[in-house]
Amino acid sequence: MKSLDVITIGRSSVDLYGAQFGGRLEDMGSFQKYIGGSPTNMAAGTARLGLKSALITRVGDEHMGRFIREELAREGVDVRGVKTDPERLTALVLLGIRDEKSFPLIFYRENCADMALCEDDIDEGFIAESRSVVATGTHLSNIRTEAAVLKALTLARKHGARTALDIDYRPNLWGLAGHGDGESRFIESAAVTAKLQTSLHLFDLIVGTEEEFHIAGGSTDTIKALRAVRAVSQAVLVCKRGPMGAAAFTGAIPDSLDEGEAGPGFPIEVFNVLGAGDGFMSGLIRGWLDDEPWPVALKYANVCGAFAVSRHGCTPAYPSWEEMQFFMARGVKVAALRKDVELEQIHWSTNRRKRWHEVRAFAFDHRSQLEDVPGATAEKIGAFKELCLDATLAVSQGREGYGVLCDSRLGRAALHRASGNGLWIGRPVEWPGSRPLTLEPEIGADFGGLSEWALEDVVKVLCFCHPEDDHEMRAKQEEVVQRLFQACRRNRLEMLLEVIPSKVGPVDELSTAKLISRFYDIGIYPDWWKLEPMQSDAAWAATCAAIEVRDPHVQGIVVLGLGQSEAELASSFVLAAKYPLVKGFAVGRTIHGDVSRDWMAGRIDDAAAVATMAANFQRLCKFWDEARVARGEVA
Repeated sequence: MKSLDVITIGRSSVDLYGAQFGGRLEDMGSFQKYIGGSPTNMAAGTARLGLKSALITRVGDEHMGRFIREELAREGVDVRGVKTDPERLTALVLLGIRDEKSFPLIFYRENCADMALCEDDIDEGFIAESRSVVATGTHLSNIRTEAAVLKALTLARKHGARTALDIDYRPNLWGLAGHGDGESRFIESAAVTAKLQTSLHLFDLIVGTEEEFHIAGGSTDTIKALRAVRAVSQAVLVCKRGPMGAAAFTGAIPDSLDEGEAGPGFPIEVFNVLGAGDGFMSGLIRGWLDDEPWPVALKYANVCGAFAVSRHGCTPAYPSWEEMQFFMARGVKVAALRKDVELEQIHWSTNRRKRWHEVRAFAFDHRSQLEDVPGATAEKIGAFKELCLDATLAVSQGREGYGVLCDSRLGRAALHRASGNGLWIGRPVEWPGSRPLTLEPEIGADFGGLSEWALEDVVKVLCFCHPEDDHEMRAKQEEVVQRLFQACRRNRLEMLLEVIPSKVGPVDELSTAKLISRFYDIGIYPDWWKLEPMQSDAAWAATCAAIEVRDPHVQGIVVLGLGQSEAELASSFVLAAKYPLVKGFAVGRTIHGDVSRDWMAGRIDDAAAVATMAANFQRLCKFWDEARVARGEVA
């Protein structure tokens, strides 16, 4: 049994996508950063579809190289074949969306890392682990990278793996077009045709557009080109035909493309064709490796291609397996798929940057509570929050499942230091104690302040609300939360919604469940819920049911502390941990309350404060672990 389904090999870059649409690349004012390069896109795309994927490439020994490696790991791609080049920079591409037919792009690939890929980078044992190896045409354009690709293909065939080629013809990358002509898709070249034809016999599957088969076959007549390819290769040939779908040819080439095997297409709006071929290839590989009939495999490919052309970016546009299954069962409801609210929720929730299975968070995002401590100043509060972070790191020791809640108004230094430590990071936006809900000034009237946040930050908002709130109060608060939710999605940030009905009025076993259902009713789908420790199984059961029926892909619930004693929290953990949707806790004053008063008054020093808070936090973690064991989990 092989441990990998597919290894892709070749280009790897950072794509900087213009965030504005309808203008020249010269007029783009900001960019979104994604991974790119056809093999890299396909590795991520197939991983999203449930395949065990890997990539062979090179990246630079710098920030962008680390970005590619980390993003691939987040997508579930095996990165053992991603080599770090100590001398060369990671490739870069600038892209824009001018209109439905014009997509300007500039390749920055002069002596880039992935073009230094060589035979020594190809490990036979690694290749032997995979059911298939997929190459792309660009790496056949250079003698060194070609040698690496041919070695990988030869080893794949030796070990019984399937092989596939995405022709992926970019004249610019074969030296046939200038730097400003990156958008060009076809220039005739007998030399390129001859080069490609020397290796076509090594493939079981060859995929390309009509223009790409023109270069592979040496003719601008598509049927003649396909027949020329067939003369040197017995591979299944899949010809992409744009809005007309695609056709697969397993034997002799007929007189018409319409005679090939085809899969159904989808009537959707074309927004961005960049990366569509890589999405198509990802779906095709899934069907191909599952031995689906070609019409089914092409249906998978067409679905993935449809998602790609309807969204911004390449890899970020590709669907998860759950999303694809949902779409195939339901069909097209909104031609512009990125504007299909139901579909976009599934896309977001099944393709998150990270799935957290547990969160033990030290919450020191308190502002007004610390400002009220005798002796406190803004400077001292900031310094104390750094001690809180030190205590968190002393307990977490780099392990998964730990986190912090920290603000940026009083805790900026601690917040910035927390980044990059593997911690779950929640960051509050509400003005402390506000009702109706008001946000911190730094968020801005248009919520534009969120554009400055790191993507790892979770937007936490506390809304003091109750099922019996009057219409005016409810409307004011819901309007703020709705706008905040939309701003979070726009800025690719997760959102945590905290509700504490008991601070507003009397509660019963259904109070929290009613609030949660109401927020879903108005289109708010938080990634996280932060809830008070409820006192009965009935309340927890109703609450979890209200979430699961509306959002089965939610990250989960964390339990807040409300300043309870350790004994009270330990008891509440036992009850909450019975429910798998509860992923942990976010507790603050129980850990730092007494310490903050003693430290502000000068009764203890920094070391004592850190040691005491670390011990307090560690005990709460122990209580949580014991509660998880009680529900049958291994701590």
